[in-house]
Amino acid sequence: MTTKAKNTVKAAKSSGNVFADLGLPRPEQELLKARLTLEIYRLIRKRDLTQAEAGKVLGIKQPHVSALMRNRAGSFSVERLMKFLTALGQDVEISVKPARGRQGEVSLVA
Repeated sequence: MTTKAKNTVKAAKSSGNVFADLGLPRPEQELLKARLTLEIYRLIRKRDLTQAEAGKVLGIKQPHVSALMRNRAGSFSVERLMKFLTALGQDVEISVKPARGRQGEVSLVA
């Protein structure tokens, strides 16, 4: 009879930002880009656009649309992602208000 060793999985409470939890640089910006990219993905899927059609709407080549659809927005700035949203017929609103704590945060309300 053989006995298996128990594998212990350690878990840590999330900060709410996976990019910060992973120790990546500029985690707030990366989270915002991920959320903007998700909205672009949803709009393209909702409209049932092919990647080539979406590329024409966004003014980019199909391989770049493919990267967006796989949540690979690393090469696009937040500003460019917002321009993609406006090209897809969305209004993008930026709101500035006092922070609850010492340091503010960036968020996306969709």
